[in-house]
Amino acid sequence: MTLISNIWIHPKTSAAGLLIAIVSIAGSLSQQGVTLGSAGTGTVVTLVGAIATALLGLLAQDPLSTTVAATSAVVTSAKLGAWALIALLIQVPFMSGCSGVTVAQDIVNWTPTLQGAVATVDTTAALLAPADAPIFAVATVGFDAASNLLAAQAKAYLANPGAGALAQLQTQVVTFQQQVNAALLTVGKIVDPASQQHALSAIQAVGTIISAMLALVQSISSKTAVAGMAARSSVKMASVEQYIDVEMAARMVAGHYGEPVGMARIQVSQAEQNAVMAGF
Repeated sequence: MTLISNIWIHPKTSAAGLLIAIVSIAGSLSQQGVTLGSAGTGTVVTLVGAIATALLGLLAQDPLSTTVAATSAVVTSAKLGAWALIALLIQVPFMSGCSGVTVAQDIVNWTPTLQGAVATVDTTAALLAPADAPIFAVATVGFDAASNLLAAQAKAYLANPGAGALAQLQTQVVTFQQQVNAALLTVGKIVDPASQQHALSAIQAVGTIISAMLALVQSISSKTAVAGMAARSSVKMASVEQYIDVEMAARMVAGHYGEPVGMARIQVSQAEQNAVMAGF
């Protein structure tokens, strides 16, 4: 009964959740080649997904009339706007033409969190057992330089969203993702349970942000470019899956976009699925 009552109490939030679920399901069906028939020059699946995304965008901008309601609408619309952005930017096959500037801005918005996570990595070695600290330090030695370069390239692409800047962004996000995956494999071999937990948590925080950035870059890259990015990915996501805390990733994404953890969990799962299917 609580579920049903929540639908009536929070109709816009419930509608947003339903629409994003439709977008995610449509993306999965499209990836599997399920069309449900043709619709114009596309398919029924692509049409349903596109309509759901459009309605989500309209819902995010739906104004309320009263002064008190308007205050609430500012918060609600901001959250719904973030959900609409995620629905558009998480790589779904039937969506194309996402704004490179919008994606670049979102990547830039992630960079302070990324650099904060890297700063945490820099201090984590002090928490590990003496025998484990050097292993961790070697595994993460390139994180500072990689985060600074990725932040700079995101800003460069935002300022001039051309093919050359995008190519550099594609290369750097994959390079950093590979560093993170290799580091997870390395520290996953640490025997001391406390040391391993500290090490994995610190690296995964960085990895969650890089995965979000990778999904964003994928959303504005051609299929050929994504294939090239995946070809440079030698440490595949499947090999580090056992070290990933999905709930931690969902909480980070939810905190960044100001949305429910349940919604973020769907987005994280969709992004991971898209990356794996692309060959990462």
